[in-house]
Amino acid sequence: MDTAIPEVPEMDTALEMYRKMTEIRQFEKRAHDLFLQNLVKGTTHLGTGQEAVAAGVSQAMNDDDYVFTTYRGHNHVLARGTPMTPVMAELLGRENGLMHGKGGSMHLLDVSRGILGAYAIIGAQLVIANGAAWSAKYRGTGQVTVCFLGDGATNIGAFHEALNLAAIWELPVVFICENNQYMEYTPIGSVTPVPRPAADRAASYGLEGIVVDGNDVEAVYETAQAAISRARGNEGPSLIEAITYRHGGHSRADPGKYRPATEVQEWLARDPLPAYRRVLIGRGVDEGTLDAIDKNARDAVDRATEEAKAGPEPRLELALTNVWADGGNSWRN
Repeated sequence: MDTAIPEVPEMDTALEMYRKMTEIRQFEKRAHDLFLQNLVKGTTHLGTGQEAVAAGVSQAMNDDDYVFTTYRGHNHVLARGTPMTPVMAELLGRENGLMHGKGGSMHLLDVSRGILGAYAIIGAQLVIANGAAWSAKYRGTGQVTVCFLGDGATNIGAFHEALNLAAIWELPVVFICENNQYMEYTPIGSVTPVPRPAADRAASYGLEGIVVDGNDVEAVYETAQAAISRARGNEGPSLIEAITYRHGGHSRADPGKYRPATEVQEWLARDPLPAYRRVLIGRGVDEGTLDAIDKNARDAVDRATEEAKAGPEPRLELALTNVWADGGNSWRN
């Protein structure tokens, strides 16, 4: 892991990353509670504990850059600025959700913010991200594609195919592997012959093996800035492995009992949110400022919850929309 001390960001940037992490944490807590109340439709995969990756990377991006993420994608969508209410409503299967309640937790999409989908098929987003990156390169727009993946995807064929093609075509794409130590219920180290499943394979495609502390939002921000800058400057793709940990199980149906208790406690002690709060206070930020951010986050989640609950159930006629290129299926009949 890179032990270099990151440059201290501007205070506005630091507080913005703290705000993002705090809002994400509060949102995920509420999603967990609503799931236990049987209000969330389908399953959901929370990113609690991994907020620093989404916050740091999103802060390094331009507004018109693209994002692809996994089914554990609430963090990334919120970090890019998608309002809470439509995200929450989508989890509840309501018509005021991002996809009118038809996508659910694992299929979030917000084209207005460059979020070109969360993908439930492991590794599927990598090759599609290459397509978006190629499009930007062909059009000369300077846009960069950021593609998040889990450590489990590093043992999927699409991971190697995508890296190979991205390197050959020198695409403006940055792959971010959120290594939370487990591919579903299996420790990634038990099925992978190298210690770092993403970074240790980068050299096979002519890329640098970049490893960052995924619980240090400023280290993530600085690392992402450098990689995104290279991609925007036509210097090709990057692969970053962010070492982090999910606080809960794989999904909300998983109690995560297969993880050693001592391991869980060690990682909980490295929780990125209180750690960053301590950093900011140590730099002289008034605790009242951070308390206000915390309160605003709680209030925002409360509003989003009530607005989502107030949304109607999807109308039946919406079932066949957004399926074909023209928005409907009437041309087939």
